[in-house]
Amino acid sequence: MTDKPVVLITGAAGDVGTALAETLSKDYEPVGIDLDCAGAAYACFECDITDEKSLKSALKKVEERFGTKLAGVIHLAAYFDFTNEDSPAYRAVNIEGTSNLLKGLSAFDVAQFIYSGTMLVHAPAVPGGFIDEETPLEPKWAYPQWKAKTEALIEKERGDMPVLFLHLAGMYDDESAVPTLSQQIARIYERGIKSHLYAGDPNAGQAMVHKADLAEAFRCALDKRGNFAEVETILIGEPHPLSYQTLQNELGYLIHGEEEWPTYTLPKTAAKAGAWAEEKFEPAIPDAIDRGEKPFIRPFMVDMGADHYALDISKAERLLGWHPRRFIRDYLPSIVDALKKDPLGWYEKNGITPPEWLRLAGGKPDAPEIARVHHDEKFKRQHRAFLWAPFCNLALASWLVTLPPLLGTVSGWITLSDVVSGALLAVFALLSLSWRMSWARWVCGAIGVWVMSAPLIFWAPTAAAYLNGTLVGALIFACALLVRPVPHLSVLAAEAGQVRPPGWSLNPSSWLQRLPIIILAFIGLYISRYLAAYQLGHIDGVWEPFFAGSLAAKNGTEQIITSSVSKAWPVPDAGLGALTYLLEILTGIMGSQRRWRTMPWLVIIFGIMIVPLGTVSITFIIIQPIVIGTWCTLCLIAAAAMILQIPYSLDELVATFQFLGRRRKAGESVLRVFCFGSRDDPALVKEEDCVEEDPFQNAPGTILKETWTGGVRPSLGLALCCGVGVWLMFTPLTLASSGIMADANHLIGALTVTISVAAFAEVARLLRFFNVLFGGALIIVPFVAEADAVNMGAAVLSGFVLIAASLRRGPVTNRYGAWQSRIL
Repeated sequence: MTDKPVVLITGAAGDVGTALAETLSKDYEPVGIDLDCAGAAYACFECDITDEKSLKSALKKVEERFGTKLAGVIHLAAYFDFTNEDSPAYRAVNIEGTSNLLKGLSAFDVAQFIYSGTMLVHAPAVPGGFIDEETPLEPKWAYPQWKAKTEALIEKERGDMPVLFLHLAGMYDDESAVPTLSQQIARIYERGIKSHLYAGDPNAGQAMVHKADLAEAFRCALDKRGNFAEVETILIGEPHPLSYQTLQNELGYLIHGEEEWPTYTLPKTAAKAGAWAEEKFEPAIPDAIDRGEKPFIRPFMVDMGADHYALDISKAERLLGWHPRRFIRDYLPSIVDALKKDPLGWYEKNGITPPEWLRLAGGKPDAPEIARVHHDEKFKRQHRAFLWAPFCNLALASWLVTLPPLLGTVSGWITLSDVVSGALLAVFALLSLSWRMSWARWVCGAIGVWVMSAPLIFWAPTAAAYLNGTLVGALIFACALLVRPVPHLSVLAAEAGQVRPPGWSLNPSSWLQRLPIIILAFIGLYISRYLAAYQLGHIDGVWEPFFAGSLAAKNGTEQIITSSVSKAWPVPDAGLGALTYLLEILTGIMGSQRRWRTMPWLVIIFGIMIVPLGTVSITFIIIQPIVIGTWCTLCLIAAAAMILQIPYSLDELVATFQFLGRRRKAGESVLRVFCFGSRDDPALVKEEDCVEEDPFQNAPGTILKETWTGGVRPSLGLALCCGVGVWLMFTPLTLASSGIMADANHLIGALTVTISVAAFAEVARLLRFFNVLFGGALIIVPFVAEADAVNMGAAVLSGFVLIAASLRRGPVTNRYGAWQSRIL
């Protein structure tokens, strides 16, 4: 027994319970119950409040040691998370556990039952307004909803026990804060793009309360026991919250020394889509230290971005004699100081998964900042060195605005497009002069893509307007995105020195690996641009040396590019091809030799433009004689250029997907790595993988050889398959095949060429087995379709040749890490 009034605290071993016991211990005898009492510094009995027998046993021990008279019961135990998932734990702990507690307390004389509630059960105010205890209950998500249900249960089952609901603001202390604030601090510390985006009202804010002030409020409530109504509600917190934007600016200054932290309003739809994607694609980290947590921002939070919780605490002042003595603005420096002194410890204390670069720094306080400062200084130096680029875009903006009269297009959509594009380009080029606004370069790049596309969308009336849009748009894109520094790379990606993927003997992103694609794209660009000029009506005819066509007025090329297939597109399809080739050239040049891990998004977009669009090209070639009834020489050349690009792009795609897979297994967000890059596992990286390559220092002959070989090496079998494929496509000319047989030969031949060329890439050798299927189809077709003996024999022989030529893998001279086992 004790002479001090006894106070029973549930959830006693937690952070709040420990602080509360320390505050009360001078005048009261704190006694705790908790699932695990290891953290309690006072009398505590272990039990599970969701188990009625376990709870009764613990309360029996309290009765035996301290008696049945309790000055108060402070009920802190509750389930909590930020996922908005309706977890069964809410009902088990908050409802059933509280019900068990109320039943168990029937044997005690309780002077005051105090429940730890939340201000979030109330409907929010608008910025500038306040909520008070009379504000209607309107909880918006799972946690406050279950809090409100628990309060209703307590009021129903309390018996004659006086109940006080303390609706608390978000708690903080000298080193940690409520999750919404700690996450905001972490975002700014990491300089992530999300730290500059907000989908709510930046003038809204949420009240906070220091842990010591919160504990003092409970003490005041105990001191005033017996002076309240049977059921009373009191709001506890600082009355005037800091707005989101104020917090942004304060934290930006404290963490990075920046006077103002730019924050941009994001549409709610876009914010929800981004949060949904991150939630779906970011893996939970399995390590115990990282708790396997998912991304903090969830779609449901976006709708609460404008919620404002400023508290009218006049009731707390009147009934409790309580008001806060500590304010969040004064404690932000100590919270940030704790972060800087021990970053890993701060992340752990606040329950946040540390970023990969912080973990790899070993938690050393200075290491992340040293890396960040080095990166920022390097970024600023490169920005100053390439300031000519935004000035060039300013000049191009003036060119676009003043050009229409010179082209004779002073009216119409194309003119409006040029003028508006020029005006927007001027604005964002000016913004990109600041290194802090490098995001504006992406907008300039998007404007460049639009300028390239507009002549096709609006069917440019003159050749000059079309060529001007093509050239000026490409220059805008180049000046925005092909110069250093690359904007928005993660510090981890930018500072890591690895050039080559682990286990690879070549770098798939080297300039010599990309050069063949760029050269072939130029060939395709020039051909497609020429054909587009005819479709747009800028020239009267197109050169065609071989195919006369089935229409007297048009040759084969003219007939095909004005056919119903071509006209099915809303824009000139040849112009769309030219735009694709031009974007291939630009994205082929874009990025460093590390882009397979620093810019995965770029590599995958680059691959999409080549591989799927290469398939579209071959499809168009397939349907020419079948649907239209003739051929197009220039189309064949352009398609060949597109198909030949495929093998040169595959190894970079493989390296990038391997890298994303490794980072996913390491627990990094795939979405974040995809967008901003990262570094590889240091344990896998060898010293030779970090050697920067300068292939253009070699002799011209060596450069030429390495440009067209690298990871692309045609085997004899694949070359033979290509020959068979070409032969099959031309059997209507060589063997006079017709009908189903001719169409089958043409289809199988085109597919064989495509697959064989793709399998020239050593990483794609496995594709050659598709030719075995094509060979089998060739053997079967003559027996299904009508064919003479010559065509039948040629088809069967070609089929067996394809099968035999596809069985041997051919030489593989390079190493491809874990992919090596898939090169069969």
